[in-house]
Amino acid sequence: MKKRIVVFPGDGIGPEVTEQARRVLEKTAELGGLKLDIQEFPIGGASIDAYGVPLKEEYLKAAKRADAVLLGAVGGPKWDVVEPSIRPEKALLALRRKLKTYANLRPAKPYPALLQASTLKPEVISSVDILVVRELTGGIYFGKPRGIKDDKKGYNTLVYWRHEIERIARRAFDLAMLRKKHVTSVDKANILETSMFWRKIVKEVAAGYPGVKLDHMYVDNCAMQIIRNPSQFDVILTDNMFGDILSDEASMLTGSLGMLPSASMGDKKGLFEPIHGSAPDIAGKGIANPIATIASVAMMFDYAFSMVELSDMIENAIRKVLDDGLRTKDIYDGTGRLVSTSEMGEEILKRMG
Repeated sequence: MKKRIVVFPGDGIGPEVTEQARRVLEKTAELGGLKLDIQEFPIGGASIDAYGVPLKEEYLKAAKRADAVLLGAVGGPKWDVVEPSIRPEKALLALRRKLKTYANLRPAKPYPALLQASTLKPEVISSVDILVVRELTGGIYFGKPRGIKDDKKGYNTLVYWRHEIERIARRAFDLAMLRKKHVTSVDKANILETSMFWRKIVKEVAAGYPGVKLDHMYVDNCAMQIIRNPSQFDVILTDNMFGDILSDEASMLTGSLGMLPSASMGDKKGLFEPIHGSAPDIAGKGIANPIATIASVAMMFDYAFSMVELSDMIENAIRKVLDDGLRTKDIYDGTGRLVSTSEMGEEILKRMG
């Protein structure tokens, strides 16, 4: 079996963490008897510097032909001054849209060895296992009209179509069936007509999953409950903007953004990336945590290739390095062994297979 994979290292710490993730990807494929065809291209600021655009059309086409895409991170202050239409983040939005990856899956499950790294008490987070299912290609990030008019007003449009809500809801309920069979749909239905419509459609979809419990929660209450009692959640289903915010909040239950992966799935394609940004302040210093990107590779083997055993092998290797006390700077508390980005990657490789 052969899989075609496109890698976009991107900006800031992106190239550093994707280098380690690619090593794990290749090792996993070797151990699993899987052949890979890997192509690597610039994206975001790196592409702007090289070509004047955040993503070349030919590289976008290569991504569309691939079985999966691995992305590092895009953006940074260096490119804040460029024309808004060609900023680095436009490349990420284009990838999501063209690959039709409408479902962003972000797990938040603390590693036992890092319970002390969270700002919350260990007893509050020890049983947490949350999966945020965020609608990714609709909502206010893509709605039109949008813009800035005469330097007097800025405006965006929040729109959701029935089919967009139905497909993300079905994905959330399908995933819940494999977990604890509990979906919490998050909206602002007391204020927004779009949310009222969202809630109506989610209820309709839920009728086809009688074995799954459905709750509805306003986004402001959900933000509070994630901190107050995070273990009450199983699958959190929500729209593009709310999901963007809540998944970042949930990630901090684990103690570091550098720990958590994500998968952006369509019906056929998958885009895998860490949830952290490009962190230009630490780029090139060899101190970035590659675990989130490596764990994104684990999600690739699970969600894109349905090779759960290989996914578990990567996750087990990550768990072992943490149990053995190895720490990058973001999760180092003075105990254990402080390691660099490349050392963390090497230690994970040693514990595979």
